[in-house]
Amino acid sequence: MLKTSRGLLCLVFFLCGCASYNEKIAGYYKQISEGNYLQANTELNKNKLLQRPRNQLLYLMEKGRTCQLMGAFEDSNTYFNQADSLLESGLDGTADAIVGTLVNPMTQTYKGEDFEKFMIHYYKALNYLHLGKKEDAVVEARRISLQSQEQDDKFNNKSNRYSKDAFSLMLQGLIYESDGDVNNAFIAYRNAAEVYLNSKDKTWYGTTMPKTLQEDVLRTADLNGFKSELARFEELFGFKYQAKPLSEGGEMIVFWENGLAPVKQQQEFFFSLIRSNDGSLVFTNATGTIFIPYNTSYGNNDIDLNSVESLRATYPKYVARPQHYSSATVSNGQTEATLEKTEDINELAFKTLDQRFAKEMGKILTRLAVKKAAEYAIKASAKKSGKNGKDNALLEGLGFGVQLYSLLSEKADTRNWQTLPGQISYARIPLQKGINNLNLALKGANGTDSVKIQARGTGKLQFYNYSTLR
Repeated sequence: MLKTSRGLLCLVFFLCGCASYNEKIAGYYKQISEGNYLQANTELNKNKLLQRPRNQLLYLMEKGRTCQLMGAFEDSNTYFNQADSLLESGLDGTADAIVGTLVNPMTQTYKGEDFEKFMIHYYKALNYLHLGKKEDAVVEARRISLQSQEQDDKFNNKSNRYSKDAFSLMLQGLIYESDGDVNNAFIAYRNAAEVYLNSKDKTWYGTTMPKTLQEDVLRTADLNGFKSELARFEELFGFKYQAKPLSEGGEMIVFWENGLAPVKQQQEFFFSLIRSNDGSLVFTNATGTIFIPYNTSYGNNDIDLNSVESLRATYPKYVARPQHYSSATVSNGQTEATLEKTEDINELAFKTLDQRFAKEMGKILTRLAVKKAAEYAIKASAKKSGKNGKDNALLEGLGFGVQLYSLLSEKADTRNWQTLPGQISYARIPLQKGINNLNLALKGANGTDSVKIQARGTGKLQFYNYSTLR
């Protein structure tokens, strides 16, 4: 019994001594938010938590992002390509599922949020464009279609789920257009626009359809001679297309990545397991406002209800981080364009996590119920052990150990790609031939800050992205 107690005490210290993901990565994120990217890279390299195999995807995404912020575009894509390969090869496995069942989701391999996968394509494409590798950027644009199809298949084209990413489709159109492929550019722009048009309130996860996107749909329809499509979208958008003269120096697409993505924290829920009128097992909370079916893949329906009086479950929640700037404009000295929000990662994070609450909570609660039933069975065996005091004490200690382990090991998975921006906005700005001096004006509660951008007008479509990660 003494040895059992010592073992349990060690277990308590082990489980209680595990700091949260956010706490263990705090040094890295602090350097990122302060713009100290070299120091952030050093912090990242020496972080033991991110070096663990289960966090390899997170490590690669963070390395890719940090290198991108430093302007090391080739290195950035080396890491993003490795992350891409991991996702393509699949991160699921029987052993991984067993670990999650016996311990908690935090001990499983991190598989990435759906919107994080699209963001890998965004940064890879930008890196290729910065490096002048337009053919590789076009390949990345095509891969956005594959990612979109995979996402669409995942939710069987459900309009109320994150089955497409309007921003990625719009980006795809821009890349095709920069390569002179106005036919595929129109298709991509049209697909992005229809994501908005097919939604119930004509918005998509915190964004309304940018006017720039509408103009791109009409312009490329006109360039392709698609008169019926032009007329259809003029009616849908509510305005007539007016062709504008092309600028000699081409145009620049300015992306503004504002703020940082929300972080995950742990929250607690308390449920009871009951049998419904049709005889099936259902978890319900104290107020009776949540009902979640028992997941039979973790166990059968003949579980002893007496053993599962109350279950404490943990689930992650997102916490948004304040943004220093609220809007931005870009000017070339003659024309000023307002940057329009085109991707709201804050909104995506909150809503996609809520959408999968019932499914994931069902797995969590069923796993806890199975653990609770095992604990109850061991304690019941201890009572039946009769006169054998040693066996009785051992079983009681084991039952207590299972109870303590279940309580202390239960943790929500609070991992996520936290150096993503909170929002992305963009604008088109015309360029003159030769050197152009642009001004990006960032507006916040304390006034306006200016960023000077120098670009050489070549007659082509160019790209620039700027991050304000605070």
